[in-house]
Amino acid sequence: MKLQSNINKTYPKKSLGQNFIQNKDFILKLSALIRSDNDTNIFEIGPGMGALTDQLIKKKFKNLYLIEKDFLLFQKLNDRFKNDKNIFVFNADAINYDYEAINKSQKSLIVGNLPFNMSSQLLVNWIVNYNWPPFYNKMVLMFQKEVANRIVAKHNQKSYSRISVISQARCEIKELLSAPSNIFFPKPKVDGTILEFIPITRYLNIDISNLQKLLRKSFEHRRKKIKTSLRDYDYLLKRFDIDDGLRAENLSVDDYCKLASGI
Repeated sequence: MKLQSNINKTYPKKSLGQNFIQNKDFILKLSALIRSDNDTNIFEIGPGMGALTDQLIKKKFKNLYLIEKDFLLFQKLNDRFKNDKNIFVFNADAINYDYEAINKSQKSLIVGNLPFNMSSQLLVNWIVNYNWPPFYNKMVLMFQKEVANRIVAKHNQKSYSRISVISQARCEIKELLSAPSNIFFPKPKVDGTILEFIPITRYLNIDISNLQKLLRKSFEHRRKKIKTSLRDYDYLLKRFDIDDGLRAENLSVDDYCKLASGI
C-alpha cells in the first residue's frame, strides 16, 4: 500500500496505475486485518512509499518480500531495508514474478494495493497459473469496487461473470474493508474494496483451463441461452441435467465446475 508523505518528491505514475493511500487510519484498519506468524512469508505487491510496509515490519513473519515495479520507489525501499536479513526488495512486475522459486512450499500471504488497471490480471494469474493448492494460504488485496463486486457476485446477479466463477471455484472470498476514493492521491473516480481470498480444494479435480474455456464460450455472448453458447457441450448439459434454456449468469459455480470435470 502506498502512503504519500511528500507528493512533490514522488508523484504517482498514471502509467503504472499508482494511487497512493494517504490515510493513516485506513492503513491501521487494514493492518489489523492481516495476521501472520513466525512461519509466514509475506509478499507485498506494490509497497510504494512503504505505508503498509511500516505496519507489516511490526508483525511476526519469516521473510517479507516487497515487489515494486517502479524503479525509483524500489531504490528507496532497497536502501531502507538493505541491512535487514529477512526483508527482500525486488524491482519486478508482480505478474511475471516467480513466487514459487523462493517460497519452497512454505506458508505465505499475499497483500497489496493492486493497480486498478491490472488487478483482474494479477488475480487470475495467482489463481490459474500455479499448482493447486497454491504456494499462498491467503491473499488480502485491493480492487476497484466494481471489480470486487464482480468477484464476489453470485449466480443470477447482474455482476456475475467469468471472474466470479474462476475466483470462487478456487477461493473462499470475503469483503473486509471499503476504501473510499478520498483516501487516495491522486483521487480516483471510483472507490476501492479490500477482499480476502482463502484457497479451497472443493474443485481440486477440475482442469482449470477447461473451466476457463467453458466460461469464455458461455459469457462471450452472455444474453444467449447456453444451448447456443455451449452447444459443443450439449452432451455434458444432458449428463449433468442442466437446463439448456438458461443463460450464462444462471449457472452456479458448482454447475460450471461439474461441466468442466466432464471435459
